[in-house]
Amino acid sequence: MSDRPSVLFVCVHNAGRSQMAAGWLRHLAADTVEVRSAGSAPAETINPAAVQAMREVGIDITDQTPKRLEYATAESSDVIVTMGCGDSCPVFPGKRYEDWKLDDPAGKGVDAVRPIRDEIRGRVEKLLTDLNLATRPRRTPQRPPA
Repeated sequence: MSDRPSVLFVCVHNAGRSQMAAGWLRHLAADTVEVRSAGSAPAETINPAAVQAMREVGIDITDQTPKRLEYATAESSDVIVTMGCGDSCPVFPGKRYEDWKLDDPAGKGVDAVRPIRDEIRGRVEKLLTDLNLATRPRRTPQRPPA
């Protein structure tokens, strides 16, 4: 693994979980990690509830678009984190793999997506610790009371 590792987040539609994970990693690690995300069957757009949930914590993912998982992207990534893509994710010897069991936010409102967002943040923080990369100190705004 290089000084600037690459992390690929993969889920089926690349519209919710993987986009939130990529948003958290960009936010917490800045330019110390190359962040990638893709899907085995990408959606047309990012899940609006995922966009709203991330916006609530000060992270804008509206500039991202779902992308198809390409063999070359997976092959050149140091860490591959899967989130429910099953057998459609290629396996490369010597790569670090993690499979994060997370609820799928597809079709859910923002109230149901917030806990998924928060769980993803914790997993991204652990991943950064495991990679021996410090997170940027940032104050994450609290969501407004319901």
